[in-house]
This record gives sequence, C-alpha cells and structure tokens, in this order.
Amino acid sequence: MTLIAAVATPVSPDVKPGVRRTIAGTVVGAFGIAAVIVGFAGLLLLTAPQSPRIGPVFSGWAEAVDQSPLSALRWLVGDMTEPLFYKSELATIGLLAGALIAWWAGRRRCRWAGELSYGTGLWPWVMASACLSLLISNAAFGWMLDGGWQPTFVPFVCVAPAVVLVHGPGWKTCVTGAVLGAASTTPLAVLLSALLSDPLGLPSSVANVAAMSIGTAVSFLVIQRMPGLVGATQGAAGDREDVPGLLAGGDPLPADGMPEAAAKPCPPASGMSFRNEVHWAARRVLKDFTETFFFANEVAGIGVILGVAAAFVLNPALPAYGSHLVPHILCAQAIASAVGVVLWRGWFRNGGWAATYAPVVSVAPAAVLAFNGSWASIIGGAFLGALLAPPLARLVASWLPSGFHPVIGNTAAMAVSTAVVLPVLGLLPH
Repeated sequence: MTLIAAVATPVSPDVKPGVRRTIAGTVVGAFGIAAVIVGFAGLLLLTAPQSPRIGPVFSGWAEAVDQSPLSALRWLVGDMTEPLFYKSELATIGLLAGALIAWWAGRRRCRWAGELSYGTGLWPWVMASACLSLLISNAAFGWMLDGGWQPTFVPFVCVAPAVVLVHGPGWKTCVTGAVLGAASTTPLAVLLSALLSDPLGLPSSVANVAAMSIGTAVSFLVIQRMPGLVGATQGAAGDREDVPGLLAGGDPLPADGMPEAAAKPCPPASGMSFRNEVHWAARRVLKDFTETFFFANEVAGIGVILGVAAAFVLNPALPAYGSHLVPHILCAQAIASAVGVVLWRGWFRNGGWAATYAPVVSVAPAAVLAFNGSWASIIGGAFLGALLAPPLARLVASWLPSGFHPVIGNTAAMAVSTAVVLPVLGLLPH
C-alpha cells in the first residue's frame, strides 16, 4: 500500500484484548515526552531574565540583508527552521547536526538513529533539492526584504523534497523540483498574503501554507504534463526501471516516496508490548518536529529543539521573530503532537500514517504568536489543531491523483485549520 492509499483508507481499530494496554502505552509515551519538552520549555522561560543577550536580534534583520552579506547568509540559514516558526541559525545548526548524526548512524545500522526521509535513502537528494530551491528563492526575492519580512523560506519544505521523493534521485529531478518550487510557492505566498491573510486579519502563515499546497499541486501537474523534466517516461519513480532508490530489502520506491518496508518499524502493530508502544509514541512526537522537512527523524527533532533553545538562552530577542515566546511555542507544539498521536493512533497501524505534525508547524505556533503566549492559545491551539488538521489532511490527500505527493493535502489542512481555529480562540479570554 502506498502512502496516498494509506491516508485515503482508514484502518479499522484494533479490537483485540491487548488493545487497552497498548493504547495506554501510546498515552504514556506521547504525553511523557511532551511533559519532558514542556518542562524543558519551563526551564528556558526561567533563564530568559538572566540571558546574556549575546548576538543580533530579529528586529531589523530583514532590512539589513541588502546591505550585509553576513545578514543575507544568516537569513538564508535561518529560513531552514522558519517552518517551525523558529527562524534561527542555531536552530538550523541543531536540525542539520541531528540529521547528519542520524544519517551516519543509520548507515551503520544503529537502531537508535531511526530513519531519515522514510528509509528511502533519498535524504541527501531531498536536502540538495530543498537547499537549491531555498537559494533560488532568496536570490530571486531577497531584494524585497528591504521592505521587511518576506516568505523566502516556503520552497524548502514542499515542492523540491516532494518531487525527489516521488520521482527518485538524480540531478535532473533535483534541479526541476528546486526551480518549480521557488518559481511557484514564494510569489504565491506574497500574493496570498496581500489578498487573503491581510484583508481577513489572519497570520501570514495561512498564506504561506496555502501557497505551498497550491504551488506543489501546480508543480506536479507541470511534471505530469512534461515528464521529461524529471527524466521519466512515466509519472512516478515506482514506474521507472532506472531509479536506483531501492531499499535493502529490495522494495521499489513507490509513487509517493514511502516504501512499505520503510514504514513498518514506525507504526505500532496490534499486539505490540506496552514498553514498545511507549517508545514508539515518544519517538513519533519527536519525529513530528522534523516531518515538515521530510526528515521525520527523532534525532534531528532533538537537535532542532536544543538548537532553538540555545538561541533563546543566548538572546531571546532573536528566535521566533524576537517574540520571546520560544518556550510557549515549544509547549504548544509538544502538546499538539502528543494529542494528535493519541487521537489518530489507529491510522498509523499496518503501514499507515497520519499528519500529526500538521498542527505542530501551523495552528499551535500561530496561535501562540497571535495571542502573545496565553494559556488559552497554548492549550486551545494545540488541542483544536490536533483535532482538526490530521483528519482534514487525510481527506484532502484522498482526493489527490496518483503521483501527487500528500504534502499537498497536509499543507491545505494547515491553512484551513489555522484560518478556522484562530478566530475561535479569539472569542476566549486571554
């Protein structure tokens, strides 16, 4: 079963006698690791008054890009973690360090390292295409930064890596994904911000993820009409004999880039022990912090959390747009992921998958920033986002044609759920 089929077909709940026990394991694992992250965020909050305030702040960063090559480089690197609302070079260093450790350990078959890019072996190509797309976006639209912040980061987490996962490795695929991503998503995000987010009083993140969804759909449509752009005679890597993206077990890379063999170690099986279920759920929450990058790796998740924490300790006025709300965002993201993993656990069974990461990179942090980190925004954004975004992503993905990556549905769900949840939260006292 491919990922598109998995998200389109609900898996029947386990009705065996051991289910009560394994559900308890999911609850303990997911909320246990969430409690650790929340506790860590609390420590960060306590350190804020004692911060040495070392280094630059976010204010004026965008405007300085045109005058300073160093500021431009910092902006480019910071773009890599802006999908998590962190926007920090140190957070990016943590993310990439964690991913590199996982890649190195994975090649040595260390089980603790988990998998990168769903065990496809395509992580280097995913990174290459995403980074190239980011470079093109900054080169083409960086001149607009003298007027303030612009969504130069959006191609990094949608078209480019999705094209690689669907159509396999190779420079032709890598460059095609990068160019199509930068050409479609960044200008769309700018346009939708002016036409949608600003007039409706919604955060710019709604325009950004809507642009990701539309731009990715358009890009895949272009490739479908002109398959020569990725060197394919048929629409997907799974239909091509020349794609070397095979797993050790010999399973071919299917059209959605998620081999069944790669998915098997992740979802809980029916009869899984309590201890294994706890471990799976905890690791799943950490994976949600890097799913948007198509890494889906727990070591990289730990790395990005430690990286943004270091940035906040050194100077709270830099990460998360200088909002001083990094601890609040971490709390909301951890809770959103834990709630989603528990609620939609059944969809992970038997090679299935659920977009539990969707509220982690949309509703939860957007609510925190919109309402200045109030408890209502942290809890409300996390719970409502986890309740709405994953099933909506599943629904939209079920409508996609064959060969279109499910990220289209995931980002569409992020846009809709954020646009719905934030006005609801606005009715609550803060």
